[in-house]
Amino acid sequence: MSLSIRSSVLLVSIFCCCLWAWSVRAQGASQAEKTQFDTSRERIGPLRLGMAEKDVKGAVSCRPGKGREILEGATREYVQNWKYPKCGVILKMSSERKGGPKTVADITLTSPCDFKTGKGIHIGSTERQVREAYGRYRDPEASAAGQTFIAGSIFDGLMFTFRDGKVVEIFLGAAAE
Repeated sequence: MSLSIRSSVLLVSIFCCCLWAWSVRAQGASQAEKTQFDTSRERIGPLRLGMAEKDVKGAVSCRPGKGREILEGATREYVQNWKYPKCGVILKMSSERKGGPKTVADITLTSPCDFKTGKGIHIGSTERQVREAYGRYRDPEASAAGQTFIAGSIFDGLMFTFRDGKVVEIFLGAAAE
């Protein structure tokens, strides 16, 4: 076999191996996407992470009590809690500088909030409904049957707290830094 034919066979072989490796990798990424929870895509009622404060004002019907702005060491951002007790909503608002424009960093819902997650879960939903809706995203190490269910992780996830088999709190965001 001549040198140019060997070179051509070698190049075609390398190309086929690369194509095979790419397809295997793409298939693996596709499987990971199916089980990876993405908080940036989740909505709870009209709320989402990263939402600008001007948009929040029309999304929650109650008036907030606003806490003090503090510098959060882990993120180096200024954070402020906006509490809407009559609506059952607490928003952690974040900005790069003190007094700067804020965005939603995390969301906590309790009774009497009637907002639903993207998969229809709300305060009062059953643990079974949560498992059926978010089961493929469950963090088995951080979730505790009858107590908590975490879709994603404590570092970036959707967390449900149960009492007597029912959702009593929904949290979206980073519970740990």
